[in-house]
Amino acid sequence: QVQLVESGGGLVQAGGSLRLSCAASGGTFSSYTMGWFRQAPGKEREFVATIDWRGGLTYYADSVKGRFTISRDNAKNTVYLQMNSLKPEDSAVYYCAAVRRSVSRRSADYDSWGQGTQVTVSS
Repeated sequence: QVQLVESGGGLVQAGGSLRLSCAASGGTFSSYTMGWFRQAPGKEREFVATIDWRGGLTYYADSVKGRFTISRDNAKNTVYLQMNSLKPEDSAVYYCAAVRRSVSRRSADYDSWGQGTQVTVSS
């Protein structure tokens, strides 16, 4: 399994932007589908975005479509989540995840997870 470490979270005002990064090690990064999920207090973990191994196929949750962009740099073993026009309801712990299969919105399909990074959006 690949090891994942997220970074880039923080406190931002509504309407602001953040870019999350997830660095992978211990595996062949370019063979993994990567996903971003988030979990707010008292809520279940939810899908945010996913990208295939080449970066040519992406899917987004309806709640973030048009505001968030997932991308990857296989040379740097890193996946990114650019978050624009942030809203207070985007506040959560954001996790990146990896799986060696086709893109999926289901957290149960992913077998490697990072420790998460906190994103807080103030109103």
